[in-house]
Amino acid sequence: MRLLLSGFTLTLALAGPLAATGGTAPKYAVADLAPALRENAHAVVRYQEETLLVKSVGRTVETTRRAVTILDEAGRRWAAELVYYSQLNSVSYFRGAVYDATGRQLRQLRSQDIQDISLSDGFSLASDGRGRVADLSQPTYPYTVEFEYEVVSDNPLFYSTWRPQPVEQLSVEQASFRVLMPTGMALRYQERQLPAGTAQARRTQGSQDVYEWQVRNLPAREQEPDGPAVGELTPSVYTAPAEFEVQGHAGRLSSWADLSRWTYELNAGRAELPPALVAGMQALVQGEPDERARIRKVYQYLQANTRYISVQLGLGGWQTFPASAVAANGYGDCKALTNYCQALLGAAGIKAHAALVRAGTDEQDIRTDFPSSQFNHVVLCVPLTQPARPDTVWLECTSQTDPFGYMGSFTGNRHALLLLPEGGHLVPTPRYGAAENRRERHADVFLDASGNATATLRTLRTGLEYDGVAGLPGLELSEQKKRVGNQLALPNFTLHKVAFQALPPGAPVPGLTETLALTLPGLAPPSGKRVFLTPNLLSRLPTLATSGGERQSEVRLDHAFTQLDTVQLHLPASLRPEQLPAPVQLKTPFGTYSSQLSTLPDGTLRYIRRLEMPRRRFAATEYPAYLEFRRKVAAADKAQLVLLKTDA
Repeated sequence: MRLLLSGFTLTLALAGPLAATGGTAPKYAVADLAPALRENAHAVVRYQEETLLVKSVGRTVETTRRAVTILDEAGRRWAAELVYYSQLNSVSYFRGAVYDATGRQLRQLRSQDIQDISLSDGFSLASDGRGRVADLSQPTYPYTVEFEYEVVSDNPLFYSTWRPQPVEQLSVEQASFRVLMPTGMALRYQERQLPAGTAQARRTQGSQDVYEWQVRNLPAREQEPDGPAVGELTPSVYTAPAEFEVQGHAGRLSSWADLSRWTYELNAGRAELPPALVAGMQALVQGEPDERARIRKVYQYLQANTRYISVQLGLGGWQTFPASAVAANGYGDCKALTNYCQALLGAAGIKAHAALVRAGTDEQDIRTDFPSSQFNHVVLCVPLTQPARPDTVWLECTSQTDPFGYMGSFTGNRHALLLLPEGGHLVPTPRYGAAENRRERHADVFLDASGNATATLRTLRTGLEYDGVAGLPGLELSEQKKRVGNQLALPNFTLHKVAFQALPPGAPVPGLTETLALTLPGLAPPSGKRVFLTPNLLSRLPTLATSGGERQSEVRLDHAFTQLDTVQLHLPASLRPEQLPAPVQLKTPFGTYSSQLSTLPDGTLRYIRRLEMPRRRFAATEYPAYLEFRRKVAAADKAQLVLLKTDA
């Protein structure tokens, strides 16, 4: 599995083998850099050469050479390098050196400079990974680092991905990528965002077919607000095998069905449970007519009787422990726990399918048009048979606390690959849109004549809005107050009370109600005869920064949500409204917004705000209109209420 950890990558290179220290000619002098490559850049890739040598269906060798000039502190992450290894991947060598601005070598990488670390992330499908990390950072800028290493892999499910310019504010002087295949063995690849003239060149060299790509003089790019990651807009080449073999298990990979079938067959016959447990599952669901309720009972049993532990070694990254082992031990990795839950459901008469998924809160969806091994996790898909219309329950089997049937930001809103004996296909995991991702807040604010206030806030968060607060009820009160307080965008406050109440289990999506009691000194300090107060206390949408140039990328609104705020302002007798902000109504393709302040019969002022944003994409030409929508919302959110002192 290819890993990206902070600024460390597995796709780095340098300008030829490292020279010995002493008497070497200067290289990578910063003065030789073209001015265009320094513009908007924190670092410059001077030379990068990546080679994937496919020796057979069961072995590959990746060689990486790269040199990077680091211009300032913001580019410092490129001074460190991580090389991944595991039981199926070994590091042949790892070298490095660092040069000053003139190109004079300062020192070479020594063995004591290299740290060995674990790369277990606590959920991955095929990761028993470790890493070797080296850091050649210097106190004075600019300087240049170079690294060279080779990784031999007996897990050829993962071929190289070439991304010479993966992030913003990184320019590239020259970079190349070569793949050497045995003649007659097919290479599958997908090119994206290649500049003109960069399409692969193919030639035969002895008994090998050689594929090669090169780029030169790529200026640094900057991330645009609400735009795709720079790595999606810069050159890349994805490669994958047409056929492979992992520790004697051969497979093909020309379609999603191929990968599904291979993974299914690798794990077949491992779902047998002890007879007593089978009888227990049958008794657990006996007499329960509702299919979803039966699934819930089995899932609750799983959560109460198992825990996650990473035991993924070698082929075990793909092949599960038998369900009987999990029953005996009470633990397993994501494959083992999913297989175990599938077996428990089977004992209860419920059919379910394991499904591969790329998990992670910040992970993008897989490239659905390029069948390849892009997954790092496995979940369980349970098709329902009773409803009038087809429905599915999805289960995260590694968590003891996740709500039943909820995928959230970790595995929701993306594609998964069903594992079926005949070969599965991609299916969408649950989609969470604006209707599910809600934040509803009700605030009662009691203002005194001096502008101080007390307030009670009740906030319900559901769906993806719930994800960020799901773990709060399990923390100590002091930690709860600390975390909640850090999220309150108020200039001065004291938090007196924190309480949480979860939605009942039958809710369509999980939710949590948070109740807070606060004092707000100086919330609305008097200014002469008037008091100025912004009734929108906590839900102000910021404006977006405008750049001088023309928008280059599309607009991506990846998180749909609904915000509904009600603020009731209880005023003392000595204050009355002199001027209320005008109501605002906006309805655009980018979202809808409304805000209004009104006076209730008892003199209380009620402020109601609603903002709904879709999950949608727009052309770059629509960015000015999107900016205008954001500007109007931000202005309305900051609108002030003017109160007049009646006793002045």
